[in-house]
Amino acid sequence: MSFQNITVIGAGTMGNGIAHVFAQYGFQVQLVDVQQAALDKALQTIGKNVERQVAKGVLSEADQKATLERIQTTTSIANGVAKADLVVEAATENKELKLKIFKEIDQSAPENCILASNTSSISITAIASATSRPNKVIGMHFMNPVPVMKLVEIINGYATDQTVTEQIVALSKQLNKVPCVVNDYPGFIANKILMPMINEAIYSLYEGIAGVEEIDTIMKLGMAHPMGPLQLADFIGLDVCLSILQVLYDGYGNTKYAPCPLLVNMVTAKKLGVKSGEGFYKYSPGSKELVVSERFK
Repeated sequence: MSFQNITVIGAGTMGNGIAHVFAQYGFQVQLVDVQQAALDKALQTIGKNVERQVAKGVLSEADQKATLERIQTTTSIANGVAKADLVVEAATENKELKLKIFKEIDQSAPENCILASNTSSISITAIASATSRPNKVIGMHFMNPVPVMKLVEIINGYATDQTVTEQIVALSKQLNKVPCVVNDYPGFIANKILMPMINEAIYSLYEGIAGVEEIDTIMKLGMAHPMGPLQLADFIGLDVCLSILQVLYDGYGNTKYAPCPLLVNMVTAKKLGVKSGEGFYKYSPGSKELVVSERFK
């Protein structure tokens, strides 16, 4: 199958990054979101990120212009997927919402169109059950920031055709990504391993074993992690971390996945990390300095 027209559902951080990368590598992209304001913001973000790539010598000015011209936007899923060869859903990490979206995509997308989800933890098999083409549904889990991170975690649902998997692997390589194929179990591999580590770091803070900076410094300098687990949790979004841990806990029924009460409280208090301006650290626009939240000093 030859991919030309790509539709991305959701114009948030992941959606605009996925749209950016596909457009950069020559694909025609339809970016879909129910809110026009989200689409406008996404185009601004992509524009700034492409400018940054030009400044770094990654793209030429001609590439910059061509990349941006390949992205169209719409608030209609039906219109957005009408000519798609591949749809990549990157909406909020909510199972009911994803099932609703996939049912709508399935009704409007061409018969041969492959439907992919960027979900970080929700069952691809469950998502596929909302469609009439479960053999053409697959997980395509990009990492944030999408234009920079090399990995694409490809998740086979129970019914995913091998040929579909092979096509998505080849497509990921066209994007200069490194695809890794895994099977459909809660959290897949990336988050099945990552989230318990983040949760344990939060427990260590909650239990008073060490402070925010100490925990992150030990993991950075002792384990060669580029970012400490608490800073990474802020970057991912504490609400997203909580959602994934709940999926793991529900899916495996093992208390090792039970979210730390401190994480639950922080999400309830809307201290979500970078996107809310405060989590384990405080974030000021334009500042790269890490300042521990007053709550943890």
